[in-house]
Amino acid sequence: MGCAPSIHVSHSGVIYCRDSEESNSPHQTTTISQGTTALHGLFVKTDAADSIPSVLAYQSRQPPPSAGPRRKERRESGGASARSRTPHCCSVEAETQTSSSSAKASTAEVQVGPMRLTQYPIQVLLIFAKEDNQSNGFWWACDRAGYRCNVAWTLESALECFLDKHQEIIVIDHRNSKYFDAEDICRSIRATELSEHTVILAVVPRTSADQEETSVLPLLDAGFDRQFMENSSVTACYNELVQIEHGEVRSQFKLRACNAVFTALDHCQEAVEITSEDHVIQYVNPAFEQMMGYCKGELIGKELTELPKSDKNSADLLDNINTFIKKGKEWQGVYYARRKSGDSIQQHVKITPVVGQGGKIRHFVSLKRLHCTNENNKQLYKSHREDKYTGDNSQPESGSYKCKNRRKDSVDVKSITSQSSDAPSLQTRRYSSMARIHSMTIEAPITKVINIINAAQENSPITVAEALDRVLEILRTTELYSPQLGTKDEDPHTSDLVGGLMNDGLRRLSGNEYVFSKNMNLSHTHLPVPNTINDVPPCIAQLLDNEESWDFNIFELEAVTNKRPLVYLGLKVFARFGVSEFLNCSEATLRAWLQVIEANYHSSNSYHNSTHAADVLHATAFFLGKERVKGSLDHLDEVAALIAATIHDVDHPGRTNSFLCNAGSELAVLYNDTAVLESHHTALAFQLTTKDSKYNIFKNIDRNRYRTLRQAIIDMVLATEMTKHFEHVNKFVNSINKPMASPETSPHSEGSDTECTANIKNFPDNQTLIKRMMIKCADVANPCRPLELCIEWAGRISEEYFAQTDEEKRQGLPVVMPVFDRNTCSIPKSQISFIDYFITDMFDAWDAFAHLPVLMQHLANNYKHWKTLDDLKCKSLRLPSENNN
Repeated sequence: MGCAPSIHVSHSGVIYCRDSEESNSPHQTTTISQGTTALHGLFVKTDAADSIPSVLAYQSRQPPPSAGPRRKERRESGGASARSRTPHCCSVEAETQTSSSSAKASTAEVQVGPMRLTQYPIQVLLIFAKEDNQSNGFWWACDRAGYRCNVAWTLESALECFLDKHQEIIVIDHRNSKYFDAEDICRSIRATELSEHTVILAVVPRTSADQEETSVLPLLDAGFDRQFMENSSVTACYNELVQIEHGEVRSQFKLRACNAVFTALDHCQEAVEITSEDHVIQYVNPAFEQMMGYCKGELIGKELTELPKSDKNSADLLDNINTFIKKGKEWQGVYYARRKSGDSIQQHVKITPVVGQGGKIRHFVSLKRLHCTNENNKQLYKSHREDKYTGDNSQPESGSYKCKNRRKDSVDVKSITSQSSDAPSLQTRRYSSMARIHSMTIEAPITKVINIINAAQENSPITVAEALDRVLEILRTTELYSPQLGTKDEDPHTSDLVGGLMNDGLRRLSGNEYVFSKNMNLSHTHLPVPNTINDVPPCIAQLLDNEESWDFNIFELEAVTNKRPLVYLGLKVFARFGVSEFLNCSEATLRAWLQVIEANYHSSNSYHNSTHAADVLHATAFFLGKERVKGSLDHLDEVAALIAATIHDVDHPGRTNSFLCNAGSELAVLYNDTAVLESHHTALAFQLTTKDSKYNIFKNIDRNRYRTLRQAIIDMVLATEMTKHFEHVNKFVNSINKPMASPETSPHSEGSDTECTANIKNFPDNQTLIKRMMIKCADVANPCRPLELCIEWAGRISEEYFAQTDEEKRQGLPVVMPVFDRNTCSIPKSQISFIDYFITDMFDAWDAFAHLPVLMQHLANNYKHWKTLDDLKCKSLRLPSENNN
């Protein structure tokens, strides 16, 4: 079904063709007579009709022969004959774009990069001095192409129509200046803001064969885009219009869509800067102006080298950045910039090269967001206050880059006092509120301890009071459990190892931003996975027969399972501890879960892969088999420990927390630079588990049990984070070891073991300490394995640290552990430092509780091995003679 247009003849002489819902005729002829005449859906008074020149009337236009027989005869409005009307009347006939030939050209989908746009039917404005074959040719060409067409005869009518409809194509008759000046009309249209994306075509007279063709430069200077040599053929006009649509109009349509992008940039909270390939600033958004303190006019057209630089960046940082972006690579990192006020602010910067004309880099797009530090907060607050007091309102307000305390923007009580008579009551209420807060009894335990010491100082001798002052000084620090390195420990290997493992990176931020992308690959190797534990291949089953022994060789299992030891060992261990029965899930569900978890360990990591997870699971199961551990924990604790061991490093990127924090990675931002990887391991493990019932091992347990189990798993995985290492060990010693060593619970007294484990079960906090200590020891048990296994693990962790150091140097990041340079590192020294600082005390405490003589003997043997190599100045895993063997 089609719909005919209604026709409106304006006062200035333009024919408007509007769609009508009320008629199904493919064309409509309307007669305007004297008086108030009813048009199709409109009324036009006779004074308007009187002013219309007679050349407006298409009284007897017939379609060209090529249009075929589809055109219907005109209909006479009001029963009057168009040929016999009064001289002031005119009959206007218009064909709509919804006729059978044009119904195909309704809308078109256009892709601009990732943006999908809908292009509606093209609108064309014909500006001719009079009706002739050329104007008719373009009229019927518009009809064939499905374009909406309007006709105007004067400059005034043309401008009125264009300002109302914003046509994409304008055709102006430039053949004869007798009736109007075509170039003057073009300039008038170009003077309007809306003409930027309009294509204007000049119809010029045909030149004879012996006449030289005129230059198009005058037309271009007047604002025309193209010229069309006079040709009244509908096909020629149609071809011209269609070429314009698919060429200039389509390009202008895409450019017009960029307005939406620029609007988004103007409202974006991130600072955006666009420069040319020569680093000339081409665009900055308001957020950039706000961050840097400049106005847009001060920056556009300037080279970046003209702007003041901060002296806080490393000397080679700019060279590193240019090296990256000139190669077409994206650079991300932390950079110091100098504001207009002279202050240096630290920014997270992302620079993306954009390829343009000639396939070459033509632009660089920089996204900048403030790195929130106290120094930045003070500088921005200071700048904000200065602008406020000097009355500088040229910069738009944007709170997104003022990472200052919001209370600084609140109204000051003193200022209220001088401005309002109600101020004293407000001030009184504020002071009384503070007094009530100070009188509240919400003291933390450490506060009570400090208050007791303060009270004891009042009646103590000077020497005691001074000692208590020292105690108070220590208690007020945040690192109560982290030992400080003394002079005897000031060894570069120890310092670097401690700094790398225990520093969360917050004090060493600088350099490029390292973006860590998670590997969510769920694909598996072609090794068949057993349907049940009884379907394990014989070679694997034979190895697993020895899995309860501490000397179990996990690397042999890694080899025969094609680097998938976790599934097979997990099935065996979980069956031994009745995990499926506790969770009320099938063995198939448990097997599918183990497959998903193992698939999300990175086999490309030399150390933190599923073999390490299987090793930690094996150690945890071994510890759970010790009598005192077994007697201290419930079945739920055992299941939680085995699950925690399985997932504790899932999706590990092979880089430390310090590395991710220094690099400003997505994970570090997500978890606020605190226990980044450990938080990610637990979160991802639960996401993977619960997203599909096929491997949701928790789907059949009740809510309360699930919450308890979940909290226990999370707590254990977070305990593997090294910044709290000494806190966990010291709490274990003070709460478990020392009470067990007291005379009342001496291990030599009768029934002491039973009483000890019973007391532990009565205190859930003690059970928590045991579980934390157990998974911590399992996680770093490599120095307590048989020598050959210990050496293999030492080589793997060293390679991972070497790779991290290589990348830190390559990316311009701070090197967290400089001694782990593959060209200079002494692996024996690093192992000695690790054992001395982290392992010995922890395993002494764990052995005192769990009784692990085999592990302690291995530890002593392995320490002796590393000591021997170090004494011989050997930096490798073995002596050269042993390597040759």
